[in-house]
Order: sequence, then C-alpha cells, then structure tokens
Amino acid sequence: MRAVLQRVSSAAVSIGGRTVGSIGRGFAVLLGVAEGDTAADADYLADKVAGLRVFEDDQGKMNLGLAEVGGAVLVVSNFTLLGDTRKGRRPSFTGAAAPEVADALYEHFVASLRGRGLTVATGRFRERMLVEIANDGPVTLVLESRGAAGTR
Repeated sequence: MRAVLQRVSSAAVSIGGRTVGSIGRGFAVLLGVAEGDTAADADYLADKVAGLRVFEDDQGKMNLGLAEVGGAVLVVSNFTLLGDTRKGRRPSFTGAAAPEVADALYEHFVASLRGRGLTVATGRFRERMLVEIANDGPVTLVLESRGAAGTR
C-alpha cells in the first residue's frame, strides 16, 4: 500500500461540480492499494498517519501530531500511485490491486483512521474527482506499508 500524504491548510474533493468531502487543517492522503496488500497493511499505514508529528510546535519544530492540532484527514483513492514507469512512456498498473480488493482495503484504511478518533472525509472510489489541496509548507511524504522486498 502506498500513500502520498500532504500537510494541508485545507483540502476538498468534488465530483461533477459537487463537493463530497472537505477538511481544514490536517492531511490529504492519496492512497494506492497494491496487489497482495492486506488489512494489516491498511492498519499499519493508518497508525503511521495518525502518529506522524509534522505540525510545528511553539519553537517552529515538527513535533505535533494530527490529534494535537485538531486536524482531520481527507482520503482519496488513487490507483495511479502504483503506476510503474520504468519501461516505455505509458505507465503499467499491473501492480495495483483489483478494484473489489482495493475498495475494501480503502474502506478498511478509512475505518482504521476513524477508529483512532480522527475526523475523516473521503472521495469516492472509482469516480473521477477534482482534488483541491492547499499544501502547507510544503510538507509531502510518501508512505509505504511494505519495503522493496515486500515485507514491513
């Protein structure tokens, strides 16, 4: 499972001109589910997102977590994060999980974040979305549930 996390001052997702999810301060998370991912991968990433300390304290150091600043999370499914561009000019998406599996793990990830007491807004799985992200910093991190060898 791969996520691109951005610290945001606000973020929103719309479908067909209608906003379906929005947050103020917090994290925008673009989430890609890979073939072979499990609920354990979703829980691992949810724990990582919930615990990241990338908000500034009184001294301007990244010491505060999402809960400490009253932040929320916007989660948007994004299978293109699994695109392999090593060969040719057109990405291969064979490493992405099948839609049924990916949807279930996406929902599990969202539920896992909510289970940690976080406010979570979402896009809609398999929909064409317009995502607006006001990246704060900018702070952008790539998180993965498994290393190159396929293990955590």
